[in-house]
Amino acid sequence: MRKSKFAPVYLTLVLIALYLPIVVVVLYSFNANTSRFTFDFTGFSLQHYEGLLKDTKGLVAALKNSLILAGYSLALSVVLGTLGAVGMARRSFRGMNAAQTLVTLPIMVPEIILGMAFLAVFTFLDLPMGMFTLVLAHTTFCIPYIFIIVKGRLAGMDPSIVEAARDLGASEARAFFDITLPLIAPGVVSGALLAFAMSMDDFIISFFVTGATTTTLPLKVYSSVKTGVSPQVNALCTLTLFVVAVLVALSKSITRRNHV
Repeated sequence: MRKSKFAPVYLTLVLIALYLPIVVVVLYSFNANTSRFTFDFTGFSLQHYEGLLKDTKGLVAALKNSLILAGYSLALSVVLGTLGAVGMARRSFRGMNAAQTLVTLPIMVPEIILGMAFLAVFTFLDLPMGMFTLVLAHTTFCIPYIFIIVKGRLAGMDPSIVEAARDLGASEARAFFDITLPLIAPGVVSGALLAFAMSMDDFIISFFVTGATTTTLPLKVYSSVKTGVSPQVNALCTLTLFVVAVLVALSKSITRRNHV
């Protein structure tokens, strides 16, 4: 197959478009300029990181709320999504296709419509807006990601393995925890990571169902942008990127060791 001479140029442009914004964010996190409205680079400084550590009631508090929200919604969605995928993979019933469509519907509906729907339901049920409604909403749209990935993993698993364990006297629960769960664990982890990222990143749905005393990180960043971009936002983004890079590196290292 003949290699196009424009392939390296195209790849370079794509990489620049992907990573240039990240490089700019990291660079300006060390900017000595403290203005919210100008982007003149006046020198290197760690003052924005120092201010971020002292800002326990601002961005750090919002990050803590986002992590708590993502943790609760992730735990619930992993359990419900995994059990739903296992249940539908093992049994066939009338209306199964319709049920699968309903499970995956939240990721196909535009977020603004989904947010308005959550707001209408929570208002009808007279639920106070806050962390509880945020967890319910985030769990709902996180379940499909785990369901789809785990179900795909189950489709490639040989069902005779579980049947053999059952024939040898293992209970259904024992067969699930000893056979099925270890085999689908990579799919569960992949779905969980994707659901965690979607929860941390969500703005539109959170905007509709949050309360006055509960602010997530995307909402906090949005409100701060209205008065100019705070340099501390760049510092927080840089720290987040660093943590993600470390986790990805550890994941790659563990995967490489398991394959050796």
